[in-house]
Amino acid sequence: MEQHVNLSEVRPPPTPYRLERPVYDEAYLHSQLLHPKDRTSRSVTISLSSCSSERAKAIALSFLPILTWLPSYPVKEYLFGDLVSGLSTGVMQLPQGLAYAMLAAVPPVYGLYSSFYPVLLYTFFGTSRHISIGTFAVISLMIGGVAVREAPDSRFTIQAPNATNGTYGDFIDTEARDARRVEIAVVLTTMVGLIQLVLGLLRFGFVAIYLTEPLVRGFTTAAAIHVFISQFKYLLGIKTDRFSGPLSVLYSLAAVLTNIATTNLTTMFLGVVCVVFLYGVKYLNERFKKKLPVPVPGEIIVVIVCTGISHGLSLSDNYQVDVVGTIPTGLLPPSLPDFSLVPNLVADSVAIAIVGFSMGISLAKIFALKHGYSVDGNQELIAMGLCNFVSSFFQTFAITCSMSRSLVQESTGGRTQIAGLLASFVVLVVVVAIGFVFQPLPQTVLAAIIMVNLLGMFKQFRDIPGLWRTSRIELTIWVVAFVASVLLGLDLGLLVALGFAILTVAVECKGIKIFHSNSSIYFANSDLYVNALKEKTGVDPLHLQAVQKARKRKLKESAGKERRNQKSSEKMSAIVKLVNDSQNHMDVQQNGLVAEARPESDSEEAQFLEPLGPVHTLILDWTPVNFIDTVGAKAIKLMIKEYAAVDVCTFIAGCSRTLLDELRTLQFFTGVVTPEMIFPTVHDAVLHCQRRPVLPTNSAIQ
Repeated sequence: MEQHVNLSEVRPPPTPYRLERPVYDEAYLHSQLLHPKDRTSRSVTISLSSCSSERAKAIALSFLPILTWLPSYPVKEYLFGDLVSGLSTGVMQLPQGLAYAMLAAVPPVYGLYSSFYPVLLYTFFGTSRHISIGTFAVISLMIGGVAVREAPDSRFTIQAPNATNGTYGDFIDTEARDARRVEIAVVLTTMVGLIQLVLGLLRFGFVAIYLTEPLVRGFTTAAAIHVFISQFKYLLGIKTDRFSGPLSVLYSLAAVLTNIATTNLTTMFLGVVCVVFLYGVKYLNERFKKKLPVPVPGEIIVVIVCTGISHGLSLSDNYQVDVVGTIPTGLLPPSLPDFSLVPNLVADSVAIAIVGFSMGISLAKIFALKHGYSVDGNQELIAMGLCNFVSSFFQTFAITCSMSRSLVQESTGGRTQIAGLLASFVVLVVVVAIGFVFQPLPQTVLAAIIMVNLLGMFKQFRDIPGLWRTSRIELTIWVVAFVASVLLGLDLGLLVALGFAILTVAVECKGIKIFHSNSSIYFANSDLYVNALKEKTGVDPLHLQAVQKARKRKLKESAGKERRNQKSSEKMSAIVKLVNDSQNHMDVQQNGLVAEARPESDSEEAQFLEPLGPVHTLILDWTPVNFIDTVGAKAIKLMIKEYAAVDVCTFIAGCSRTLLDELRTLQFFTGVVTPEMIFPTVHDAVLHCQRRPVLPTNSAIQ
């Protein structure tokens, strides 16, 4: 009887993948791989004019990425998807802009401004086709913490008569307070944009690598805790102070629990109903996302319905429900920020700039990988910097991309930044024409929108079991980032998490220093490069030469002392011979005298042969070096010669082929520098150094 075998269940064993190769240096790569003897040389002549025009065109395209795709935009294929995506994202942008303005401690209309200008600018300067730029909970909360710290309620407390009984009491001048907080948020945004712009122009897009995924996810989960607790008072209608700084989350929770008896039942009921409804809509959108042409816009539905209910029942007057309040119609004219506030905001602006960029670039890379295109980290820094810097003159607060809106923009058919452009137009229509309609909107509805949108961040707690199984170090980074950010606040927590993450990877090869500088080497900075190398590595040739000279002097003194001892021994031998002492006695005396001198000499020679310092090898990581001129090449050769004189070997790793051609043209590989000192990667150089015996050079013992 034949047996039938299901071929789908019979799987071959997985193919092993192993990589093993010898340690390469430049001499081998150049002679054996790149330029074998039978290869004919080729010369290419490029005119200077064409090179210059192509360079200018490349610069323009890199600075304005829209020029690379808009001329060839396939209208029939992409426009409908971008239109649907833009409208869906814009409808979602409206309530989130209003809600996140509360987190930033500014009036809601400024959230609408921040949902228009930056989105419009990113269309021209951004490289990601799918992320939705605008307000975001974490960044808004960080801005709000700074605004509350610099303009607390206590500074705007005034005494005024009570309209009910005529007695005087303490009241907060909310108009003056909000105006001051807007000034603080605007200046902070200007500085954030300037920092991002400068970092982008200096090609510092690599800074995002220091914010590892576990760190970012632990930090954003902690930020979700801060945001969630901060919204309880709006959800319940409780009047409490807003806290910032270390332990602020505990103070906020304690204040809510202390005043829980003052809960406004109407506010709480409306907020809870909105939470349940929004959660149900999110569940249905996720459950039936393949069947729904577009997600159900639950947020705009609750905003419209609750605004109508609030207006019809006069919830503000009859039930003391806090509402959004005045929303001015139209856009504000541009104005200069109050730069007198800058000294107090430097550290906060750096933290917000880095966090905002890291979130944006990480999400942009996810979508780029999914859809098969690339994003430029440096251009993303420039784009976000321009979005924040330019928009701040129109009274906006700092922005980044939103995960929830980006997922909607991508899932509803968005193909390019045209979707974001259309979303900004939706916000513009509301600001210019119908913004006043949302004035009766209860604040508890905005709190419900914020709290439900945090559910995705709370799901990041699921990282813990996975990291426990795969990487305990990354789990520790996640936990430290979370705990530090919850207890110390987002700014100090981020600093602690960064420091801890760097410590976990700071493994140093004994005796080897790797020096990385993100710049080319030319006449203007060659001395700075060499000085920075000496400072950062702690290896100074002048100091080592002084140690070497001191050892030589001590060795000469010990050698002279040994010669004197030998002469004394010879005299004693002659005396012994004259008195006809026994030969054995003479040998004992001679051997005894010599033995007294030898131990000291041997120990001093051994001490002299010891390394001059703990570092015996320097590896220069030239991965980011794009150019070197004659002055730079001479400075590096002189530095290598100085280090060689004190028994410190220098190797270079990560050179591009273009840079190697420049080095050969400059006759860099002569004298003390040879191609055997150049390695394709830092790892090759480290392996070579670890296997190389460390011996003193001839210069050390001459």
